[in-house]
Amino acid sequence: MSDKTVSQSPGQPPAALVTALRKLLRPLVRLLLSFQVSYPYLTTLLKSIYVDVADREFSVDGKRQSDSRITLLTGVHRKDVKRLRAEQADEGVLPANISVGAQLIASWLGSDRFKDANGEPLPLPLRSAQTGQAASFDDLVEMVCRQDIRPRVILDDWIHLGVAHQDEQGRVVLNTGAFTPDQGFDEKVFFFGKNLQDHISAGTHNLLGNKPAFFDRSVYYDQLSEESIQTLNQLAEELGMQALRALNNEALALQRADELAAAAAVTKSTKTSKKPNRFRMNFGIFHYNSRFENQASTQDGKKSQQDQDNA
Repeated sequence: MSDKTVSQSPGQPPAALVTALRKLLRPLVRLLLSFQVSYPYLTTLLKSIYVDVADREFSVDGKRQSDSRITLLTGVHRKDVKRLRAEQADEGVLPANISVGAQLIASWLGSDRFKDANGEPLPLPLRSAQTGQAASFDDLVEMVCRQDIRPRVILDDWIHLGVAHQDEQGRVVLNTGAFTPDQGFDEKVFFFGKNLQDHISAGTHNLLGNKPAFFDRSVYYDQLSEESIQTLNQLAEELGMQALRALNNEALALQRADELAAAAAVTKSTKTSKKPNRFRMNFGIFHYNSRFENQASTQDGKKSQQDQDNA
């Protein structure tokens, strides 16, 4: 750790970090309890993650870790370390509808062919022949997927998840500016894990004093009326979507240029060349207020009381 100003007693984590962890873990524990994830289950999961992170990220001079050193680092018993290292971690597979859906919406928002003069996503007829419009939903799916996926199957899934709907003319209309389903637990929980993982990774990078630091900022006020909260909530959504669309358009254009450059390099080279490095990015914007959280808690309380009354 490069930050020499951290106050820490020997053998003890910094008190400020423990305070931050308590804040971070509280909403997570609330979620876990809501889905009957017990403390013993979580400790078993944490044990395997401690071993995995110590094994992958805390080696010395790139050498393979010994079971004993991982035990020293993590406090996990050596027998458990040996067993856990032999097991394969199941990270899960990206759901196909998320992968395809995210690519489709990114192209819909970022390609001039599928936007109007103001940069807004056009309502798309299912097929060009229906209205004579130059771009259709079929065209979008064919451009992105390049495989045997029927546009109707994707559309039905989007309607079910609340991502899109069909208007009175039968055109496909986006409900949101990103693949963020209103329905579908597996889809929503995937983004929950992905986005929080990257946000915490950025914060961890910064707390360890690594350079360059990741952008991680927020605006905080705590003496606002309910009306002001409602106004700011709407403003946050408008500005947030503007930023996300701008980043999406630039990232899409750059990725296409990178792909063309890589293909040209392979064509020019007569020898087998090394594949260029490929990096990923994740830019997110969040907005939270206690008004909606309190409303949810009140509704849960009323529901619990009703359940008791009906028992």
